[in-house]
Amino acid sequence: MAALAITAVAAATLAGAWFFQLVLDIRPCPLCLEQRYAYYLAIPLGALVAIAAAKDAPHAVLVTGLALLAAAALGNAVLGTYHAGVEWGLWQGPTECTGPIGNLGSAGNLLERLDSVKVIRCDEVQWRFLGLSLAGYNVLISLLMAAIAAWGIVGPGRRS
Repeated sequence: MAALAITAVAAATLAGAWFFQLVLDIRPCPLCLEQRYAYYLAIPLGALVAIAAAKDAPHAVLVTGLALLAAAALGNAVLGTYHAGVEWGLWQGPTECTGPIGNLGSAGNLLERLDSVKVIRCDEVQWRFLGLSLAGYNVLISLLMAAIAAWGIVGPGRRS
């Protein structure tokens, strides 16, 4: 049950991210794209763990799968916290998407280069709701997924 819940949460989160990107035209920065990796892992891994549970796989296999899901979610929560801190100006972000844009070439092709440079900044919030950016919501969703995985790991031990 926990693995199915994680798979559903991850799929809904990615669908939301793609909706923001493709429908609302809110472009993801490099850190936003990196935060999606955990969801790309959680969907197939969660589905595999759910299938394994349905087929009465050994408890150790299920616990290992849920532990991997929890680790990925916690790692993503750390990355989301880092990104939110960059957005709030608490610390410096990666140089490829924060700070000044440098080296645009010679003055002769400056306009051409400016047309081709499409940097989505990691330190500028493009959307907020209730004071949280998408990075902040990613932290909450990732922590929820980690909690569901932990519940899946310890839950069967309490019932038996």
